Amino acid sequence: MAVLDVRDPVASAVTEAIRGGDVTALRELLATHPGLAASAIRQDGEAAVTRSLLHIATDWPGHFPHGPEIIAALVASGAGPDARFIGAHSETPLHWAASNDDVAAIDALVAAGADIEADGAVIAGGTPLADACAFGQWRAARRLLAHGARTTLYEAAALGLLDRVTSLVEGTGAPDRDDLTSAFWGACHGGQLTTARYLLDRGADRDRIGYDDKTPLDIAVEAGADDVATWLRGLGARTRAEPA
Repeated sequence: MAVLDVRDPVASAVTEAIRGGDVTALRELLATHPGLAASAIRQDGEAAVTRSLLHIATDWPGHFPHGPEIIAALVASGAGPDARFIGAHSETPLHWAASNDDVAAIDALVAAGADIEADGAVIAGGTPLADACAFGQWRAARRLLAHGARTTLYEAAALGLLDRVTSLVEGTGAPDRDDLTSAFWGACHGGQLTTARYLLDRGADRDRIGYDDKTPLDIAVEAGADDVATWLRGLGARTRAEPA
């Protein structure tokens, strides 16, 4: 795999074509520079990173013009759909599309053969679904489910998949209280009142401070899950700022 410096004129041109959705310019560059599609672009310095061209196509904020066509052109010319980011984590392009709620890019990557269960997420090294749920990208999460993604207890709770939650909680190898509480926090994040009630009834900690130093009530309020927040307040739940 060739690695281009971010200041290389070819790197600049291909990045501009990808982010601008210029499919014609991209195809011309790929034809002129054999092997470019499988290349990566390196940025040196204090936060040194190396990204594949598919990472550029799914970079924040995502939803670039003609994204699916750009992805298809890159893959057809040799880009690996499961290329790894090199830096603070090892996410694939599908992780990035999930984090951006970019459903069109998810579809294009899955069609190109991307591994829907790839590990490496910034959230506990998990799958693209882990990123989607952690960042509240619910359209992306449900599209990954539609493509067959498996769920952890936390992810099933965040998506309100009560049948899966019940199966995991009441099956063999039942989760401990920490796992129940994490799933409860996820249900509150996802605005899943029925699932949150179920998990609380089975021993989840109502006020445990979770991700980003937020209680279940904090995350429900932040997510705009008004019914969950009202229910929690009725139970006497606390925000992080309120004393125990």
